[in-house]
Amino acid sequence: MAYDNICKYLAENYPGDLVKWLHGIEVTEISVLKTELNTEPIHADSLTLLQTANQILQWEFQTLPASKPSLPLRMLKYWVRLKEKYNCPIEQVVIFLKFTTSSKAYTNQLLESNTSHRYRVIRMWEQDPEQFLANPALLPFATLAFSESPNRLLEQVAAAVDRIEEPLAFTNISACTQLLAGLRFDQRLITELFPEDVMQESVIYQKIIQKGHKLGLLEGKREGRQEEGYSIVIRQLTRRFGSVSDQLQQGIQKLSVAQLEELSEALLDFETVTDIAVWLASHQQ
Repeated sequence: MAYDNICKYLAENYPGDLVKWLHGIEVTEISVLKTELNTEPIHADSLTLLQTANQILQWEFQTLPASKPSLPLRMLKYWVRLKEKYNCPIEQVVIFLKFTTSSKAYTNQLLESNTSHRYRVIRMWEQDPEQFLANPALLPFATLAFSESPNRLLEQVAAAVDRIEEPLAFTNISACTQLLAGLRFDQRLITELFPEDVMQESVIYQKIIQKGHKLGLLEGKREGRQEEGYSIVIRQLTRRFGSVSDQLQQGIQKLSVAQLEELSEALLDFETVTDIAVWLASHQQ
């Protein structure tokens, strides 16, 4: 399930509420920015950019701690491109959604020889649920917060969602809550507490389904994911170098989904077509 899309939906529709939670400030003017940086695009569904006054806020929602390239390196790349494009203060926050004991979820900086870069990290399982229960826009995040009695917490969230009076807000918040709850709770318990038909009618649920059909990324369709990844990489390479030889295209077509994602990031640093060949040679299966 596209948990990052759920977080993006909440961030883009309730930015003021998330800014207050993540940064502790009240803002009245917020612009949601496209998640494409510089002339060479970096796309990340979980990346949310907002501009308030003379400041850029970057939120990176993570389900799993593993990342290629590493999360600290990615955050540095984002910071450099944002600084180049907007030339203003940038505050970066990484929000880990699912509980893990991995040290990666407790890392908040890149330290590499003479390079140092820091960002804030929030682990949802350490957060006080009260701040989310008190705000309808943040209710979906409450399902992931700290609790000595998680099932009781989910019941509280369900009751709070049920009190939302505006029909559209109720439908979409309920859907987001159910979907994020899936990271922590058994689906049978979620179904007992929330009406499933409400989720299916929501805007965010329909968007996720439509995106899955459009990109061929529905669960189990590995071949569709590989084809889509190949298409994206070829478009990026063509845009940068003008053309890619048949031999290189054949090599790229043999890559796995994970390797295609890695190549999509790596090509941002390529200067010539030769760099592609060298990269492929070092990543042959």
